[in-house]
Order: sequence, then C-alpha cells, then structure tokens
Amino acid sequence: MDLRRGIRSTGLLTLLALALLAGGCAKKAPLPPPPTPPPPPAPAAPTATLRAMPSVVEKGQSTNLSWNSTNATELRLEPGLGSVGPQGSSSVSPDRSTTYTLVATGPGGRAEATARVTVNIPPPSPPPVTRPSAEEAFAQRVHDAFFDFDKADVRPDARVALTQSAEFLREYSEARVLLEGHCDERGTTEYNLGLGDRRANSAKEFLVSLGIDPDRIETISYGKERPFCSETNEECWQLNRRSHFVLLR
Repeated sequence: MDLRRGIRSTGLLTLLALALLAGGCAKKAPLPPPPTPPPPPAPAAPTATLRAMPSVVEKGQSTNLSWNSTNATELRLEPGLGSVGPQGSSSVSPDRSTTYTLVATGPGGRAEATARVTVNIPPPSPPPVTRPSAEEAFAQRVHDAFFDFDKADVRPDARVALTQSAEFLREYSEARVLLEGHCDERGTTEYNLGLGDRRANSAKEFLVSLGIDPDRIETISYGKERPFCSETNEECWQLNRRSHFVLLR
C-alpha cells in the first residue's frame, strides 16, 4: 500500500512539474498602449484698446492717447510713437486731423485699435487792408463841381461830385481842403473874382450841409486868372467854370 501511495505521489509531482514548465514557456500577453495626451491649449488672441481724450482739438492744442493690451508680445502705436508697453498714455499735438492705430501681435494672432483726433484749423487770416494814403484817395475820389454860365447854383451833377468828395472827407477826418472858384474868360476881372468866390462858397455850403466841419474847408477865388483850358469855345469855357479841390497838407 505504501509503495502504491509513493508511486502516486511521485506521479502527481511529475505532472505538476510538467505543468509549471509548460506554463513558464508560454508567451506573455502584450500590455495595452498608454492613452494619448490632450493637445496643448491654443495661445490666447491679443486684445487692444485705444482712446483719445479729447477727440476734437484746435490747431496747436494737445490730446491724450491712452491704450491697453493683453496677450501681446509686441505693440506699436503709429504715427509717431512706435513701440509701446502693454498699457500707457501719451500726450500728442497733431497739426492736422489724424487717425492713430495700435497694433498688437503675439502667438495668438494680431489685433488693432484706432482713435481719430480731429484738428480744427482756423481759416487763414485775410491780408490786412491797406488804406490808401490821403493823397491817393483824394486823387481817386474827390471831384470838382462845375457850374453853368454866370451861375453859382450847385447843379445836379455837381451835387453828385460834391457828395462823393464829402465821403472822402468823412473817411479821412484829418484831411483839409481848399475850394478854388474859377470862371471862364468872359466878363471883367472884378466880376469874375466875385463869381468865383460865390462858386467856391456854394460848394462849401453844400459840403457843410452833408456834415463836413466848415473849419476843414477854405475858399479862394481866382476868377478867370487861372484857366484850366485856354481855347475859345464852349467846351473849354465849361471846364473853366468850376469849384476846384486842393488837398491842404
């Protein structure tokens, strides 16, 4: 009985050893691959803001630019300022209306912001008005008064001439004038001196009626002694029948 039991035990041991040997020679199963890691997050896009206060100025005045940016590695503010920090402010004085642009760049892309500064430019000043000298204005604007034969009445055309002369005297308040009474060659010297005096004073009285100070007007009569025309005809005589203005210095 003991012998059988020993043989049985030996057989079991042998079978167990063979089984272990067979198991050790079998191939191991492969391990599963590790999980794929998630992709890295995309870089954040830059942001940019730009503001001008005030946005409307007069020429020669200043305005303040202020800006802010995130996620940018480079910022440029044009025109004029170039590279700037992520946030800041600067005073500018544009000489004309200008649009300022802030450009922010970084790994996440590019962003822009603009601010418009309107510059009000006054219109150019008109050139100064140069008033003509009294002598120049006198030559251009003062006209003699002419009279009918043997008359000292101020006729309509003489009224127009004297009114224009009065406008000169009002504008050039420092000016003083001499009114010369003249006649044509007909009649005696004494008569024409009196007629010339009446003509000069008729012209003066008309100017005074228009508001001219009589102290600014002197009168004299030359009668027929200083003719403007020496021909013997009506056209020439008419030129000599006048109150003639002379500017006193």
